[in-house]
Amino acid sequence: MNDKPALIELRHVGRTFRIGNRRVKAVDDVSLVIREGEIVCLVGESGCGKTTTGKMVAGLLPPTSGEILFHGRDLSTLRGPDFRRYRLAVQIIHQDPYASLNPAHTVESIIGAPLLRHRLASRANLRDRICELLRIVDLTPPEDLLDKYPHQLSGGQRQRVSVARALTVNPSFIVADEAVSMVDVSIRVSLLNMLTRLKETMGMTFLFITHDLAVAKHFAWQGRIAVMYLGRLLEVAPTSRLITEPLHPYTQALLMAIPEADPRLTRSKPRVQLRSLDIPSLLALPGGCTFHPRCPHFEAGLCDVKAPPLVALGDGRYVACHLVTQGGGAA
Repeated sequence: MNDKPALIELRHVGRTFRIGNRRVKAVDDVSLVIREGEIVCLVGESGCGKTTTGKMVAGLLPPTSGEILFHGRDLSTLRGPDFRRYRLAVQIIHQDPYASLNPAHTVESIIGAPLLRHRLASRANLRDRICELLRIVDLTPPEDLLDKYPHQLSGGQRQRVSVARALTVNPSFIVADEAVSMVDVSIRVSLLNMLTRLKETMGMTFLFITHDLAVAKHFAWQGRIAVMYLGRLLEVAPTSRLITEPLHPYTQALLMAIPEADPRLTRSKPRVQLRSLDIPSLLALPGGCTFHPRCPHFEAGLCDVKAPPLVALGDGRYVACHLVTQGGGAA
């Protein structure tokens, strides 16, 4: 277990959006501790609140309930130098490298702007520092890229430029929001290996957001996975335990959906027969456990009445399931 101090802590965090005259709760009562040097993967289907959570951690969205702590201090109370320290320490890599880079700026301008803005480089050594950052993210030779615009780069190169831009201010925590989902499968592993190397050499902490449990397994084998569904955390566990012994039926269904190269492994996988393939609308969430309309172990009068809290089971495992926490098990 990681016994280092908490870098980021979410305490009963929620985020509500207004759509017309209605309110939509995108994130609901999320509590999670991320310690220094740790990799935590936030996994779930599209629309479950992963990106909203990441944006709140990065300070791009304020929570509507609960609190987010940075080194034990509530973000809403940070002012002046303390807030600046947080804003430099926590950076985000957006999902879409096509949209997150200004098409009117060159690579040199994109990476150089934060260096100059925060006085981390002078005009005299600016190019040298930019080239150093490009080498760190495996864009070589860097001199060939400085005068190029985003549209002249491949998807993988764009995402590496996004990573280099995040590194300009020497962050200690990175929110990587689907950082490899929009690049070819052939270069995903190289990007993940690069991020792993940054974690090891620079001691970074990661909140890695993905819809792909296979990517989470590869990137965070030594870390933890938090499974989210319709704005709530359903299971949190060390990656090796969650992959080999999933407790929540939703986690089991996600694992079943991971494709295997060996057809024999595919045929031997345990099957989870969901009651429904349809995800409930955030505008009309079911009562009780929001997963109960799809859960194969649904018990009337229990699962549809009371929302299960996220309960600590020991050994770093947490689960929100009545059947598991009451000892019956959902497997």
